[in-house]
Amino acid sequence: MSMFRTLSSHLLRQQKCVHPACFYGTQSSSTSTNLKEVLTVKIPEKQQEVIAFRKEYGKTKVGEVTVDMMYGGMRGIRGLVTETSVLDPDEGIRFRGYSIPECQKLLPMAKGGEQPLPEGLFWLLVTGDIPTQQQVDAITKEWNERSPLPNHVITMLNNFPHNLHPMTQFSAAITVLNSESKFAKAYSEGVNKLKYWEYAYEDAMDLIARLPTIAAIIYRNLYRAGTSVGVVDMDKDWSYNFTSMLGYDDPNFTELMRLYLTIHSDHEGGNVSAHTTHLIASALSDPYISFAGGMNGLAGPLHGLANQEVLVWLTQVQQELGDSVSDEKLRDFVWNTLQSGKVVPGYGPVYTCQREFALEKLPNDPMFKLVSQLYKIVPDVLLEQGKAKNPWPNVDAHSGVLLQHYKMTEMNYYTVLFGVSRALGCMASLIWDRALGLPIERPKSFDTPTLKKLAIQASKG
Repeated sequence: MSMFRTLSSHLLRQQKCVHPACFYGTQSSSTSTNLKEVLTVKIPEKQQEVIAFRKEYGKTKVGEVTVDMMYGGMRGIRGLVTETSVLDPDEGIRFRGYSIPECQKLLPMAKGGEQPLPEGLFWLLVTGDIPTQQQVDAITKEWNERSPLPNHVITMLNNFPHNLHPMTQFSAAITVLNSESKFAKAYSEGVNKLKYWEYAYEDAMDLIARLPTIAAIIYRNLYRAGTSVGVVDMDKDWSYNFTSMLGYDDPNFTELMRLYLTIHSDHEGGNVSAHTTHLIASALSDPYISFAGGMNGLAGPLHGLANQEVLVWLTQVQQELGDSVSDEKLRDFVWNTLQSGKVVPGYGPVYTCQREFALEKLPNDPMFKLVSQLYKIVPDVLLEQGKAKNPWPNVDAHSGVLLQHYKMTEMNYYTVLFGVSRALGCMASLIWDRALGLPIERPKSFDTPTLKKLAIQASKG
């Protein structure tokens, strides 16, 4: 639990309120449709809150670190403050205190749509408030206006060889976009620290607005013979324009992408892509370079390839056992997989919203039916084998299956979709990093002899 989250719990108890959202905010407290204007009011209040909190509790210890944590990739070490989301092992992800089902219910939707718009989720991540329809429409309009790419980025994308991985292209394009960085320009001109967040905000909005076009050009060049992505429709939302530029016109796929881009947006601050973005930005690197670093982390197979690995594994199960298999035979297969030292990919805390989408839109899809059958079997096997404390399927269990159903079969591209979504959370956090004046990140490290000495002393004490 982060230090900020601990304070949140304390205040909630004082206020006799059981819902975390009561701490973060409720319906948008401002009627302004200008997000930067809203932040101009909120940021000084939050700055004073953090200053007061640190003054009173700055020396308070809020956790312990073990040797295993230090050797085990810092897992379980609570050392970051991330305002945008918290991952609960039982409830799953909460965005500013709101669960995914609550976001689906409360966030504005496209006209005739059934899923929340990512624009609304971004407003929530940045402000802590549920936006109005007018505020979400204003974000859509602003992103559409900011979406044109510089010619040198388009030229570079079109000149990449076809054997260059889509994530490499995605990261490279984001990096060279830093030629447009308003933050870098302002910093070089000696802007006051108190205004850092304003220029980080401008870069963040420009970056998010441009990512769908970058991603679509990569997709068209690699998988659609370089056909044109067309232009952004100024009257349509961010997800609609993205799916249209990709070349998909099924309204159900557009709805899926609205859901996908919303729920993949943020996952606390310690995951590789979010933490890398935060770390690089802590050196006052501009948002483009910082996010490009995060995308290089997302490209790693232990982070961004989860839904691809789930799909590959499901295909192997289907090929080995056939389309129709008994629960007992499937249970034996899962058991043998774990006994052989392998893992069953896709099991973690976020799952239900995509399952509900699939139940409504593709209940008879063979791969979805296999996922549903595994949902009944795998958790008990994992608990029995002691392989997982929280054995429930996560968002990756369905993502690839849903994309395949709508004929997006190019698995190497899935991480790019993930990256477009992850920008929402990374940029929301980066704006607040600069607003709160967080310093360069520089944790202390030990070598093994020193750590042994400290551990022996601690064990005797």
